[in-house]
Amino acid sequence: MTSELMSLTWVVALSAVMWMPYILNLIAVRGLVNAVGYPENPPPMAAWAERMKAAHYNAVENLVVFAALVLIANAANISSQTTVLACEVYFWARLVHFLSYTFGIPWVRTLAFAVGWMCQIALLLQLI
Repeated sequence: MTSELMSLTWVVALSAVMWMPYILNLIAVRGLVNAVGYPENPPPMAAWAERMKAAHYNAVENLVVFAALVLIANAANISSQTTVLACEVYFWARLVHFLSYTFGIPWVRTLAFAVGWMCQIALLLQLI
């Protein structure tokens, strides 16, 4: 497995577990029956859980682009120090984005998002 595919695997694994804490908060706040159902006026989740849910959605939206770029590079047999570094930095940027969004740290969140986006641009530039 290439380094880029390993980084993609770690990004997918991170994205796959991001939902767990906010779902636990949902169950704690609403109870199991209302958490799996569709209550009329459900109580809101904790603010951190709402932010975590938004961070998870953002991660999934960006995973589509990142995964496509990594898979295209792999199919085209394109691998370089730039692609390896972009993929590794992308993972850490997404982790920082997730945590800073959850804890409500706006400038860090924005910077982490921008770093992740620049990693995607770096990958794209290696392909064209």
